[in-house]
Amino acid sequence: MSSQNDDQPTSSVHVEPKGEVERPVEPPCADEPLAARIEALLLSTDRPLAEARLADVLGLDEKTATQAVRAAIDELNAHYEQTGRSFRAERLAGGWQLLTLPEFGPLMTRLHRERQQSRLSPAAVETLAIIAYRQPVLRAEIEAVRGVACGDILRGLLERRLIKIAGRAPDLGRPMLYGTTKEFLRVFGLSGTDDLPPVGDEPRQPQAEPADSSPGPAASEAPSAETPAPEEPAPTTPESRAGSVGV
Repeated sequence: MSSQNDDQPTSSVHVEPKGEVERPVEPPCADEPLAARIEALLLSTDRPLAEARLADVLGLDEKTATQAVRAAIDELNAHYEQTGRSFRAERLAGGWQLLTLPEFGPLMTRLHRERQQSRLSPAAVETLAIIAYRQPVLRAEIEAVRGVACGDILRGLLERRLIKIAGRAPDLGRPMLYGTTKEFLRVFGLSGTDDLPPVGDEPRQPQAEPADSSPGPAASEAPSAETPAPEEPAPTTPESRAGSVGV
């Protein structure tokens, strides 16, 4: 005789098998000192590594990663100084990179002669300086400062990834605005654009010539009423920081 509950489905309770609790994956080389692990990462790259990237690779806690990375780098630099090493871990373009000391610049210059042969021309350096100090800047503004067309120079700087299209101006035709890149900071050894050498607030102006080339007695006695505005210095060229070459 069947019970009245035979037509109804029976419910069963599924019991998960007891297993081991999942353990967090231990980051690689966790048994090595943090400073040694950071040194290995910096040695393996020719680009600056940001603190966030270092923390991600090393598996550090996000809350204490920045402080831990900086403390480890300070430890490395102190060891390098004590042992007379020729390089240091320097902050560059928003990250950290191993760079040789400036006093070894002549050696780096001799080694990297081919790189020097493709160095920037004075016109390119001048154009790059205008962009660095006035970015974002229009091509028309650059040409107004230099007094010559600079289309070819801008294309060359774009190919070298030293500048980029930073946007478009709201003027008629939506002309392009130019700005510098992280590659510019890396090449010239800058942590950011705030590290650029300070310049005067007034833009560079051509020096006015006197109306009469033969000064009279009064003109020879009176001092000039105008002084030429200071020229905008060009950024430091890679050759002047030849000692700052990645290890």
